[in-house]
Amino acid sequence: MPLISINPATGRLLRRYPAQTPREAAEAAARAGAAFREWRRQTFAARARHLRAVAGVLRRERDTHARLITAEMGKPITQARAEIEKCALVCDHYARHAASLLADERPAGAPPNSFVTCQPLGPVLAVMPWNFPYWQVFRAAAPALMAGNTMLLKHASNVCGCARAIAAVFRRAGVPAGVFQTVLVGSDQIPALIRHPAVRAVTLTGSTGAGREVAAVAGAALKPCVLELGGSDPYVILGDADLDLAAEVCARARLVNSGQSCIAAKRFIVVRAVRAAFERRLVARIAARRVGRPTDPAVAVGPLARADLRDELHRQVRRSLRRGARLLLGGRPRPGPGWFYELTVLTDVQPGMPAFDEELFGPVAAIVPVADTAAALAAANHTPFGLGAAVFTRSRRRGRRLATAELDAGLVFVNDSVRSDPSLPFGGIKDSGYGRELGPFGIREFVNIKTVVVV
Repeated sequence: MPLISINPATGRLLRRYPAQTPREAAEAAARAGAAFREWRRQTFAARARHLRAVAGVLRRERDTHARLITAEMGKPITQARAEIEKCALVCDHYARHAASLLADERPAGAPPNSFVTCQPLGPVLAVMPWNFPYWQVFRAAAPALMAGNTMLLKHASNVCGCARAIAAVFRRAGVPAGVFQTVLVGSDQIPALIRHPAVRAVTLTGSTGAGREVAAVAGAALKPCVLELGGSDPYVILGDADLDLAAEVCARARLVNSGQSCIAAKRFIVVRAVRAAFERRLVARIAARRVGRPTDPAVAVGPLARADLRDELHRQVRRSLRRGARLLLGGRPRPGPGWFYELTVLTDVQPGMPAFDEELFGPVAAIVPVADTAAALAAANHTPFGLGAAVFTRSRRRGRRLATAELDAGLVFVNDSVRSDPSLPFGGIKDSGYGRELGPFGIREFVNIKTVVVV
């Protein structure tokens, strides 16, 4: 069965891609294993030259790749260009810092004739999603490749063009054959790839359900995995918050990537004293965002990536309204071609409603009124997810304390939106997955931390 790419802004077919056979996918895994034997022997300096070359190709071809992202999954073109630049940035970061991050070391108190070294594991299978079709791949690939591993990419089926273009970037940069490959296969072939003897580890960004399935197969095969899964990020607005700042940051954080981001703000938990003032400000700022053709540089919010995603989002909104939420803005699919959804704000959202309990992937903000700070923290943590969170308060000391000790998440920001940075670890807890990408911890996920004693 072919893999199909459809333009979400028009609903029109872009291209059909023939799926590779299980045999072809297995051959790609074997090539990754063969390439690993040579790639692991490259010095850090040699691997860094390759990664810098990849960054150079990305920057030279930025607009071409950005247009492909916009065509296949509907990302507004300005955001797509920024995504390509961020991919180049992460390549540069690890090219510069991998050698020091993975340097041999002797732990405190260890014998003088011992040391710990980090050695690569082998081919890493990367199962990646459509919402950041370049960034998610490079976020995983840059540290893994610099550590000496090779990579096999199984991308989401609706962004096959992006998957092929990424592989072409590595070829044009002169990266040796087999070090980075794309396989165009359906999700039904993922278990066989995980079990392939050449594959030594797995990284997945996707839904919690997909994470459980991948973790089960990887666990049975005794292969390590990193899982970056869903999120229902709470943004806590306290009584002493700068409401203009909070509303602007929250609107931007809710609508990034048209609301289709695991770390997009999802639940806005507001104490009673400032609820009305915050609601007015948030609704005004969300309503002011321009929705339309994602190829227009002035557009901030584009379509959802697939028709089924828009249908599910609308079901979640309708169920939340039936259970007592109130509509302040929007609430329906936009008429006309493409899979657009109205900018939407719900209030009086409480546990038991999809807008509180589930991840809403789209331009829908959920306001959760609470009595006080204690209730706000309880509501923020009342979720199976634990990816990102934010808190707004004029007291930096208070914000630091709450972010550090009270909010259960892998990333917490004070008076700002949650986002990733190549130098800092990224990942979640609970149903948002485990393991870390990026930073000094991310590059050590797929290495053999080996003790060596020389007598």
